[in-house]
Amino acid sequence: MADYEPDPRRWKALAVSLAAGFMGLLDVSIVNTALPSIQRDLHATSGGIQWVVSGYALAFGLVLVTGGRLGDALGRRRMFLAALAGFVLTSALAGAAPDETTLVIARLAQGCAAGMLTPQNTGLIQDLFRGPERGRAFGLFGAVVGISTAVGPVLGGVILAVFGDPNGWRWVFYVNVPIGVLAFMLALRLLPKARPERRPLLEQIDFVGMVLLAVAVLGVLLPLIDSDVGGLWWLFVVAVVFGFLFIRWEHRIVHCGRSPLLDTRLFTQTPGYSSGAAVGAIYFCGFAGIWLVFAMFFQQGLGYTPLQSGLAVTPFALGSAVSAAVAGRLVPRFGRRLTVTGLSLVILGLVVVALVAGRVPAGDVGLVIALPLLLAGIGGGMVISPNTTLSLECVPTSMAGVAGGALQTGQRMGTAIGTAVLATVFHSVVGTNPDGGRYPAALSVAMACAAGLTAVALVLAVLELRARRHRARADEREQGRREAENSSADIQRS
Repeated sequence: MADYEPDPRRWKALAVSLAAGFMGLLDVSIVNTALPSIQRDLHATSGGIQWVVSGYALAFGLVLVTGGRLGDALGRRRMFLAALAGFVLTSALAGAAPDETTLVIARLAQGCAAGMLTPQNTGLIQDLFRGPERGRAFGLFGAVVGISTAVGPVLGGVILAVFGDPNGWRWVFYVNVPIGVLAFMLALRLLPKARPERRPLLEQIDFVGMVLLAVAVLGVLLPLIDSDVGGLWWLFVVAVVFGFLFIRWEHRIVHCGRSPLLDTRLFTQTPGYSSGAAVGAIYFCGFAGIWLVFAMFFQQGLGYTPLQSGLAVTPFALGSAVSAAVAGRLVPRFGRRLTVTGLSLVILGLVVVALVAGRVPAGDVGLVIALPLLLAGIGGGMVISPNTTLSLECVPTSMAGVAGGALQTGQRMGTAIGTAVLATVFHSVVGTNPDGGRYPAALSVAMACAAGLTAVALVLAVLELRARRHRARADEREQGRREAENSSADIQRS
């Protein structure tokens, strides 16, 4: 802290990095609206269309930790520019894809670029900001995460409405190109240059750890993302085995004094990090899966257009965006209490949606749930940015990228698990007779499940709140003991 000198361009640099990060996170969901148009134009199979969505999410989740570690080792500016350039090029390739195979390959490459780009955001915030300013910066980051998660279907619907069929879907990808080029040019000017590392690259990068972690993450994400394909559940066993091998390998790397991919001391010796990562992952289990459920309810159950369906859940996005920016400023004052309050509001909003969905006429559901969705969105904004700030609070800046990447990996896993669980619950209630009026009941049950998963995150947040208070009291006692010892030594010397 003593040698910290604020970069006068730090807020402009943050704006550029968040704009690029927004594109990467937005592409997780914006393409959903365009899938029918893609299938008609390219004569794609249902399996290929599934991989247009799941391939991006899978590649994104696989490289987050690796991208964070590369940013720590090679410099965030260098990694940011390389990943952004890759994202722009692969977006152009996806938009120009002449067939299904090319589009799937482009989406896999685009997901890798976005996964490399995303952890640079949290790393740059750790580097550029200190104290209350860091909370404000993470508040803006949380707003970007919340908005990008919820607004994708709306923007996708608008783009399709403007450009129309048969090639309107291509602009879902092309829109990234001019924005990305502008962000790249601004990043060249505004992002700070890192001090060059004197050590060889091979000594800084743990390639064995990269492979072990990639297989472990693949074993978790692939069965969940591609759950319609049977016979993949055995990959969970592979994930457990390679996860264990990864932890043992990282312990060995640290013991030998080399640079690990993911220093396990982040979880064992960094106050608040492991509990914050768990809160974030479980919250995303409950929160991220509701968008697919709402899309199925409004479009399949009520016959909404994709744009109408997206607009129906806009209150959540608006509430989340505003409260995330405000909550970031309040983190130094209220700390973990913000997360506890936010999770409580999310649970309350989802429970109200569950209660009213089956008790009002189906045509009025979209209007009736607007207020509880707004309430849940306000709570959601109070979860993401404060939890990120508090989780990374004690992380050294030299590990900020990989720590942020690990947090994001947990959130991607939570998203995959929650989406699979809530979609399964929804389909099981609708049953084999989708015209039987079961959609409101299915929405109620799915929202109740989402509230239950969020309640688990609330319990963990309350436990972490108590632990923080205990650590604060212990620090006060230790400080008092040292002051007493210093006073005693002064008396003896006099």
